[in-house]
Amino acid sequence: MNEQNYAIRPKAILLMGPTASGKTALAIELTKQLPVELISVDSALIYRGMDIGTAKPSAKELEQAPHHLIDIRCPSESYSAADFRCDALAAMADIVDNGCIPLLVGGTMLYFKVLIYGLTPLPSSIPEVRQQIKRMASEKGWCALYNQLCDIDPISASRIHPNDLQRLLRALEVFFISGKTLTELTKTSGDTLPYDIYQFAIVPESRELLQQRITLRFEQMLASGFETETRTLFERGDLHTDMPSIRCVGYRQMWAYLSGEIDYNEMVYQGICATRQLAKRQMTWLRSWENIHWLNSHSIEDARDKVLHVLSTKHHR
Repeated sequence: MNEQNYAIRPKAILLMGPTASGKTALAIELTKQLPVELISVDSALIYRGMDIGTAKPSAKELEQAPHHLIDIRCPSESYSAADFRCDALAAMADIVDNGCIPLLVGGTMLYFKVLIYGLTPLPSSIPEVRQQIKRMASEKGWCALYNQLCDIDPISASRIHPNDLQRLLRALEVFFISGKTLTELTKTSGDTLPYDIYQFAIVPESRELLQQRITLRFEQMLASGFETETRTLFERGDLHTDMPSIRCVGYRQMWAYLSGEIDYNEMVYQGICATRQLAKRQMTWLRSWENIHWLNSHSIEDARDKVLHVLSTKHHR
């Protein structure tokens, strides 16, 4: 691509990071300095009525800095990475038409990947293969199948939680159908993003600090009425733990507590552990990410200044 064509691409800012790293605070700070509009890149924030457990920006924050793609689905509805790409591209085009820069902020790394590189041509699901995998699971246990995935495709396995049976099933299915791993196939992508993108990741100084933040935030969620919020969803009667909304970190553990499967203290412990595991998977994605500028969450002002400095230089795809 020649210099002239590159120069006319609109800018887009991508702000990533693990859960509880300060992404929202930095994004709001950037709205005070730049002509940006925010787009949420979060597979949990799309759901209405799931505010506390998803750490959704507060009403005050949303008034100060409105986000696209928040509260766009009922928890009973599905939403795919393909849906996100379509919605995000439409929102980005509208933002550019308004004379602003799209600022995409969130922690759902698969959404960022699909947005940048396009949709991967994966084989369609085959019911017979799925049933075969489920039979293997009933005989050997899902743990054995996860270990099998670790041998076949260690990169995908590092990004999939052993209890995320849907993604584990899909990764094995893709291999059994195509003979190629998910990692191999995702190197082939569709349409790339037609923007001059600037990518940033905000992270705490240490893993210990991130874990402290996660624990504190989970405790704050509980104090803010997380149990009541989930009970409202629980009592609707049309939601269950096979749905992506209820599999969200925190909600899955609270659901188990409300179902009488675990006690309150165990729910708190499992909720914090699951959130830490999510952050670990997000960091695994980020460490392998290309062309990223690292920001320290110790000072939001310093992180903001670094973003502004990078944006003031030329091309940083």
